[in-house]
Amino acid sequence: MFARGETIVQYVEKLAPKHYAVPDDRIGLQVGSVRKEVKRVLVALDVNAEVAEEAAALGAELIVAHHAPIYRPLKHLQTDTPSGALMASLLRHDIAVYVAHTNLDTADGGMNDWMAEALGLEGRGVLEEVHTDKLFKLVVFVPQEHAEAVRAALFGAGAGWIGNYSDCSFNVEGTGTFLPREGAEPFIGKPGKRESVAEVRIETVVPDSVRKAVVRAMLKAHPYEEVAYDLYPMDLKGRTFGLGRVGALPEPESLDEFAERVKQALQVPFVRVVGRGDRPIRKVAVLGGSGSRYIGHARFAGADVLVTGDIDYHTAQDAEAMGLAIVDPGHNAEKIMKPKLAEWLQLRLREQGYETEVIASRIDTEPFRLK
Repeated sequence: MFARGETIVQYVEKLAPKHYAVPDDRIGLQVGSVRKEVKRVLVALDVNAEVAEEAAALGAELIVAHHAPIYRPLKHLQTDTPSGALMASLLRHDIAVYVAHTNLDTADGGMNDWMAEALGLEGRGVLEEVHTDKLFKLVVFVPQEHAEAVRAALFGAGAGWIGNYSDCSFNVEGTGTFLPREGAEPFIGKPGKRESVAEVRIETVVPDSVRKAVVRAMLKAHPYEEVAYDLYPMDLKGRTFGLGRVGALPEPESLDEFAERVKQALQVPFVRVVGRGDRPIRKVAVLGGSGSRYIGHARFAGADVLVTGDIDYHTAQDAEAMGLAIVDPGHNAEKIMKPKLAEWLQLRLREQGYETEVIASRIDTEPFRLK
């Protein structure tokens, strides 16, 4: 059994929900249709002519990419231009392209966490907040003998987290009353007769990001035909998601030693470095892609160095003046997402019994070389 494209997209959006993206980012389905069976998925950093050819040769019906092939508005679709020829190739081979960009950067366990893990950073936090989960209090009334099953369903769907504590709830025993009317099919009692039942009031915290899933799980586990429950918005902040990560090295090392660490960990042929080579480095900020405008965020977070791509001359001077070192591995360092996302997606599909194969692109889309 092969997964349909819509199912694969749902898994990607479970890791990287669309609302995690920064405003006006070009994400989502850009080319073709996902309303079809998919035997092979190609995970790519960029979508260019070579990647399209690779997908066609593999028989992939879907490309999941990090960078959008349609980023600037298309004024025409002339097939004798590079962009037009690319679109024509994708459509000719019926290859859909789905993009997860800043939502994958922001996601917990996504791009910036993969880069931070590769660098060995500990005690990681967010560099710039993009999204904070709203919190709700869910209250549901359950017959005593079914309370544990409903609690397990709530916790399994993501409810009950307070900081680093899971399965948090408050439970009060009491008596529930109801009178089933004509046409009702009550789990307990008979129509026309008022019933009194020993029940448990279960209270738990629910993040907005999993609210619908939690309610569905609760309703499925609850024995009643009509479930009595309430959802109250809370004036408390939930988990914060954002761009970049800030963490610490296990032990301090010199900037030159750290630059070599970056080169090896992110598998890039060279890095550009701003700062004295013997400068001690302990606290590190990392942001995949183009991070020129985040040097102030990194300095404010107390980072000794910022690892990011596309640093220009004047930004490098500004960073040096404010005492922030920089290691620039280039934008293409984000290629770390290819094997990571392919592995994550393949595991989820296998868990559900799908035979769909997920392949990391082998095409190197780095446009620069040293001479």
